[in-house]
Amino acid sequence: MQALDIRVYGKVQGVFFRANTQKRARQWGLTGRVRNESDGSVHIQVQGKSEALEAFVAWCRIGDAPAVVSRCEVEEIAPFSEEDFLIVR
Repeated sequence: MQALDIRVYGKVQGVFFRANTQKRARQWGLTGRVRNESDGSVHIQVQGKSEALEAFVAWCRIGDAPAVVSRCEVEEIAPFSEEDFLIVR
């Protein structure tokens, strides 16, 4: 089990980025959470198998239209307790 802290910048709020993030994470069997930040970025904490995380991070770097990702920062963190992938408001 590997866990990542991801910060996504660009046009990522108000374009269903969190909902699409949840959909993709669940599709790859990942758990964690996603939330909007006051600086306009989206913050994701996610964990799962390495192969699934690689695919997820690749998606985070481009997102789904109409999102426009300008930057994606990824940092490895300690695994955490979460059984689903949640949108935090």
